[in-house]
Amino acid sequence: MTLLHAPLPSLPATSKSNHHRPKPKPLRPSTRLHGLHRQIPSTHHSRRSTHLLPPPSAAGGTDTFTQNSGYLFELSSSETDSLTDYDIAKIASIYRRKPLILLRRLTQIGTTLGKWFALRYIDSATEQSDRMFKVRAEELRKILVELGPAYVKIAQAVSSRPDLIPPSYLEELSLLQDQITPFSTEVAFNTIEQELGSSIDELFSEISPEPVAAASLGQVYQARLRPSGQVVAVKVQRPGVQAAISLDILILRFLAGLIRRAGKLNTDLQAVVDEWASSLFREMDYNKEAKNGLKFRQLYGGLQDVLVPKMYVEQTTRKVLIMEWVEGNKLSEVKDLYLVEVGVYCSFNQLLECGFYHADPHPGNLLRTYDGKLAYLDFGMMGEFKQELREGFIEACLHLVNRDFDALAKDFVTLGFLPPTAEREEVTKALTGVFQDAVAKGVRNISFGDLLGNLGRTMYKFKFRIPSYFSLVIRSLAVLEGIAISFKPDYKVLSSTYPLIARKVLTDSSPQLQSSLQALLYEDGMFRIDRLESLLEESLRARTEKSLVKVQIEDTDSRVVIKQILSFTLTEKGAFVREILLQEFAKGLDALGLATLDSISSVTTPRLPFAASLPFCSMTDEDIINLRTLRRLVLLMAGFQRNEGSNMTVQGVSTYKNQRTVSEEASLVLYQLASVQEILPILSVIPELPPESQEQLLRMPADLAGRLISRFAARTIQRIFL
Repeated sequence: MTLLHAPLPSLPATSKSNHHRPKPKPLRPSTRLHGLHRQIPSTHHSRRSTHLLPPPSAAGGTDTFTQNSGYLFELSSSETDSLTDYDIAKIASIYRRKPLILLRRLTQIGTTLGKWFALRYIDSATEQSDRMFKVRAEELRKILVELGPAYVKIAQAVSSRPDLIPPSYLEELSLLQDQITPFSTEVAFNTIEQELGSSIDELFSEISPEPVAAASLGQVYQARLRPSGQVVAVKVQRPGVQAAISLDILILRFLAGLIRRAGKLNTDLQAVVDEWASSLFREMDYNKEAKNGLKFRQLYGGLQDVLVPKMYVEQTTRKVLIMEWVEGNKLSEVKDLYLVEVGVYCSFNQLLECGFYHADPHPGNLLRTYDGKLAYLDFGMMGEFKQELREGFIEACLHLVNRDFDALAKDFVTLGFLPPTAEREEVTKALTGVFQDAVAKGVRNISFGDLLGNLGRTMYKFKFRIPSYFSLVIRSLAVLEGIAISFKPDYKVLSSTYPLIARKVLTDSSPQLQSSLQALLYEDGMFRIDRLESLLEESLRARTEKSLVKVQIEDTDSRVVIKQILSFTLTEKGAFVREILLQEFAKGLDALGLATLDSISSVTTPRLPFAASLPFCSMTDEDIINLRTLRRLVLLMAGFQRNEGSNMTVQGVSTYKNQRTVSEEASLVLYQLASVQEILPILSVIPELPPESQEQLLRMPADLAGRLISRFAARTIQRIFL
């Protein structure tokens, strides 16, 4: 539910110059609420933050949902109390004794939706589809409101994707985010008094005489707590929602089973419905929502430009929630790309750092406050992303970007998309065909929506299934991309997320991720410096909490890049990558020593007796690769752009040796390594590093020397005894 509100007159909010604010509605003292002063005015303001809800008769009369679906509430108090948690067996047993209600609901759903689809067919047959498009969109919205919360929730799930939903439908469905017809204020106030055990006068010194926002599960009033004077939002649950949602879930679950059997689908659609239903039932318990909000605030409320409202847990019950008042505009309406990036960073922390994430981030629950922060609202539907799944998701992104489709097939088994018995080679071939074109454009151009669409085309053939958790995880990212592309069509959420993933892979201490990094950087025992370059390059683009700025810096100054790379590799988090770099530097310097020896030998040995029988070249193909890797490592540390075409395989080295002698190749690399211009930038930034990083840097020569001695000793022993 959205809490988009106007301020109290006594607490004026500072307005940004580029936002016009209407005159706020004053709150009425609670002592004046006991009468006929609870009617919702019909006046509508132009801004969502103060938009009141139609129709005006709803406050004193019956809302559309109750009017059309009120028969669903016919459960005894004991039956209603038994539905506090999602239990499909218990729901089925209750409605098995109420076949007439079940039949009536099926008839209502079939006739209302059937009539709408029939009208759409007639529009198409009479070539009036374009003219009637907006009319049908409005009719669909009204039908969903009549059918109730379950269908409104489904509509909300797709209302944030302008790339999937036609504009007219998108506009109408977006109204379902916070402009549902409210129920009676008299009923709402009675619920508050019953749940909190005190009168309205005792609880609040002021409270709005009508709801300022209404959603599928409840509605919100603005109030001032009597004891403390704090301005709060009071959310009251819509009556009868548990009974209505329980029956609709029972029906949807039955239909999911039919669809799966009829379509011979591999995905357990009923499990997906169960996952969604469990979240929905948790959302109907405001005690759980308050605790979720408290945990969310503790985990993410300290992030830069993220605001999480305070929860008044002790003054919250299962049907009434009291939380801090938040003012602002919908994120989807203000077109603030910076806050979308803040949302991406926060989502990364939710999904891949802590695993506790907001599972219902539709645009109505994401707010831009007047001081430019991203506010998260409505914490009823949250999700838990287990550690092994988080790491599997990261590995899948890595393998996708690096086009390692065989490893990606294994990731899909880990994530639960494929059964372990799936034909791995066939799946790898299929994934190559599905994703190769998408990733060929580069990670910054990969469309999150396109990836999901392409994957969907192969699901049936290879027995893919959608894990029940996956729909909530993907939605949390898809919503942000949907908001962004509404005003920036070329925005790609993966482009903003992958740098964070790259940074996590390079810095995480998880043994699984370190093993994945090792496997990624060493293919068939050969170091893939191009992949390290790619990861480092992307990680430098990552907008961390400290570097989250409104304009991303595309700095070409090599000193800045050098400082960033050194700062990263010399910290404790960069220890694993530092070990890899030291190992490869040692290999390269060892190869450089051999190259130098060969260069000297090629000059001096011919003058010696029996020179023709002496081997001038002691370098192997691997040494040549190590030598060239050293060159690229120096360039990397010196802040130069990586050269995609300079990667050399063993076969490439062999071919090159046929064209150029080893001595000439070594001389060329020695000349390049001796370039002062490439070394000076590295030396110049050392004084700017933190003291602990400088100390770590001073210890590296001794460590490197030890590795070189070990390699020299091993090489000597090998040549003597083998």
